[in-house]
Parts: sequence; C-alpha cells; structure tokens
Amino acid sequence: MLHRELSQDFGLSAAALGGLSGLYFYSYVAMQVPTGLLVDRWGPRWLLVGGLFLSAIGAVVFATASTLFWAGVGRFLIGGSVAVAFVCVLKLATHWLPAQRYALAAGLLLVVGMTGAVFGGVPLQFASNVFGWRAVVIAAAGVSLILALLVWLVVRDDPSDKGYRGYIPVADAGDLQTGEVDRLRAVLRYRNTWLLALAPGGIVGSVLAFAGLWGMPFLTDIYQLTPVAAASVCSGMMLCWAFSGPLFGMASEKLRRRRVPYAAGNFVALLAWALVVLVPDLPVWVLVSALMLAGLSSGGMILGFAQAKESVPLRLAGTVSGLVNMGVMCGPMLLQPLVGWVLDWFWQGNVGADGLRVYLFESYRIGFLMLLLWLVVSVVCVLASHETCCRQSPGDKV
Repeated sequence: MLHRELSQDFGLSAAALGGLSGLYFYSYVAMQVPTGLLVDRWGPRWLLVGGLFLSAIGAVVFATASTLFWAGVGRFLIGGSVAVAFVCVLKLATHWLPAQRYALAAGLLLVVGMTGAVFGGVPLQFASNVFGWRAVVIAAAGVSLILALLVWLVVRDDPSDKGYRGYIPVADAGDLQTGEVDRLRAVLRYRNTWLLALAPGGIVGSVLAFAGLWGMPFLTDIYQLTPVAAASVCSGMMLCWAFSGPLFGMASEKLRRRRVPYAAGNFVALLAWALVVLVPDLPVWVLVSALMLAGLSSGGMILGFAQAKESVPLRLAGTVSGLVNMGVMCGPMLLQPLVGWVLDWFWQGNVGADGLRVYLFESYRIGFLMLLLWLVVSVVCVLASHETCCRQSPGDKV
C-alpha cells in the first residue's frame, strides 16, 4: 500500500515498483520447497523462530535503505524469511488438531494472515502519514522479534512434547532417513500435487496484484477515489477473502467434498474480475460490490491445501504444503511486475500533480487481462483434480 511513498522516495516507474514488490515473492516462492522438506525433517518450531528473526533483520535493512538496491535486499530477505510461516503452521495443525478440522484451521490461518495484510491498508497509510513509512517498518521489525520469543517459549512440534497424545504418530527413523530429493520425487508423483500447485496462483495473484499493489492507483486514477477510500476498498477486499476461508472450510467438511466448492469459488471470482476488468465506467457501488465478491469467492483456495494433504501420505504433508504454497505465491510474484511492465508499455505520458505517472483504463485493462487468463487456468486445474472426499490417502498414487 506504500506505492506512492516508495515511488517518490526512490523515483520508481510502474515497472520498477512492480519489480521491487515482486522481490518479496521471488524469495518467498524460492523458499517453499526447502521449507516443506525441512519442516518434515526438523519440525516447525525452530523454522518459525529463525524465520521471524531474519524477517526483523530484513525489515531493518528495508527501512534504513538509502538506495533502491538496499531496499530490494531488505524486501528479498523479508520474503524469504516469512516464507516458513504458512507451511509450518499447517504442519502444526496436522499434529495438534483432528483431521476433520484441518480445512477450518487452514481457513483461520488465512484470516490471521490477511488481518496483517489489512493493516497494510488504511492503518498503514495513516501511520505512514504520521510517523513516516520507515519508522513504521522499524516497528514491524520489533513485533517480529517479540513473536520469535513467544514461539520459542510456547510452541512445540507435537502434543507429545507437552505430555499429551497427538493425532498422528511421530515420524519413525525410517521416515527421517529418507532423503529430501526422494521425498520431493515421491510428492511429485501425485497428479493432484501439480494441479493444486498451479491452481491457486490465479486466485491469490489476482487479489494481491490488485489489493496489494495496483488497486490503489487504479481506483484513484480511474475512479477518482481518495487514497483513504481506495485503501479501504483494498482492505475490505482482503477481509472478505480472509473471512471466506473458514466458511469454505466448514462447507467443505459438511459436504465431504473439496473440489466442488473450490471450483465454484474460482468460477465466481472469474466472473467478478471479468466485470471489473472488461467493463469501463462502472458505478462505484457496482465496482466495489464486484471487488468484494471477488474477495469472498477467493477463500476457496484454502481447500487446495487440505485436498493436497489428503492426496499424499501424512509423512509428506509438509513437503506437499510447501509445493502448493509455492504455487500460491507464484501468482503475485509474476502478476505484480507484469502488470507494472504493461502499464509502462502503454503509458500515454500523463503525469499527476504529485509527479507520478497516471495510466488510462485501457492500459489497466490490458494489464489485468493476465489475471483473467490465470483464473481460467485455475478453474480448469481444480476441475481436473482428483476428489479426496475429505479422506486421507493411505499412500497410493492418485
């Protein structure tokens, strides 16, 4: 949400801003497979502590950067370090919760994650205006250090570490002796791994490319919303996405199906985005309603984690979660800079009063068409996936 501040501080074009934003996702994606493999071998606790500590360092580097290079280094480090969080918490859910609560737990995890993203909207804009964006990022580094301490003191990998009975047996020595390459090959033999890793990129990429970066200039340049109103719309969209995750999880458990609600959510999101992208001069209430609907229907992507976990043996749960989460973040990693590149390519030379480039609706439409194409791929991939019926695979290939 700091697109104006960063553009002004470092003199960035749309393509350069998209590239800087994308650095977070490049390192995040690169860490997903190593995270999945390491969490299956070492457990999640220490990975979470290390990730939080490194994210604090990255935030300090980003906040104190005097050049674009060091800002990029800080953002790259932040992305790579926080990459462990989602997979590690899903691994904890596998051990600490019954299997029938896994999808709901994943949905609640989305709520927590998006709550942080929402603070990147209006609250961050307000705090940045009052204290400056650099001070706000330094404060975030302090929060990361506090969380690292809390995880180290409170979190344990398995209930047995606290004297309780766990929901799955701790991996035996034979599992731990299996090499990382062998475990990765084993996971990749399952068809659902490929399909469910490709599908969520369109959903998450659309939401984060818009609400996380390009929605602010689109809403202010094209629909003349104030920065606060635009930030509120983007934050509202993320909230809709977040709170729809648990709803999809509960509906999935009730229906005993993963694929149908997942595909239905993707299809509705595709229709909502098509309205926003393809139709110019929408009434603001129609535009906002379509964006909120796109957010609400995007929560179905959380079911992909449960479906993928149920498609492989439990001992590979962390590895397959890492692969699916890599697919999740490939969406914003590719779409954010690509949209920026398209905007610069079709820029008509217009400049606003603040010296920043202003783009026409036609330029946004061409850039956002890539969101629609990936959403089509997402629908097809989910429909082609194997339905697990909320049952854990005994290990046979599907």
